[in-house]
Amino acid sequence: AVHSILVDRWNKNNTPLHCLAHTLNPNYYSEQWLIEDPTQVPPRKDNEINQEKMHEEILPSLGKSNKVNLKYADFVSKIGAFRDFDSIENRYAMDPKAWWLLHGSCAPMLQTIALRLLSQPSSSSCARRNWSTDSFVHSMRRNKIAPKPAEDLVFIHSNLRLLSRKSPQYAQGETRMWNIGGDTFDTFEDVGVLEIANLSLD
Repeated sequence: AVHSILVDRWNKNNTPLHCLAHTLNPNYYSEQWLIEDPTQVPPRKDNEINQEKMHEEILPSLGKSNKVNLKYADFVSKIGAFRDFDSIENRYAMDPKAWWLLHGSCAPMLQTIALRLLSQPSSSSCARRNWSTDSFVHSMRRNKIAPKPAEDLVFIHSNLRLLSRKSPQYAQGETRMWNIGGDTFDTFEDVGVLEIANLSLD
């Protein structure tokens, strides 16, 4: 059961853009991350991930692609403009997007690509929640509602739910488990591993 859950999660995230984002995450090239587990390798040494190159949709010009690939080589090898001590030390300590904002100015095209890719959500759960709310608002009984009122109702419904999380009652009763496997994993208390895994699947 656990293996099938892990395989399902991997298959969902094993897309070209996700793989490319993985290779541009500075955390995965830091010494601290690599020594956490001896089986971990930097993305450049993972053939299954590193096979994804800069796509034509992102870099339509071959000249641009060559320039970005050269900067990418500097980034993964920690040479050139990326050999700075702070740049190397911050790879593990900083948020990946913050790292690129601070240390990526020497490679503006690669920086732009990294920020775009690292900003993508790793899960479709947020969109699915939105679609679920939309189907609740725009039901068979209310199928003549105009798009703008429907959008407003979805907005109100979603934000009322977010505001309700601040109430003390939210952490009690049945609603206590609603956030498990959502956008963040705040607590795993009293929850089994398989239960978390199943709830976190999109």
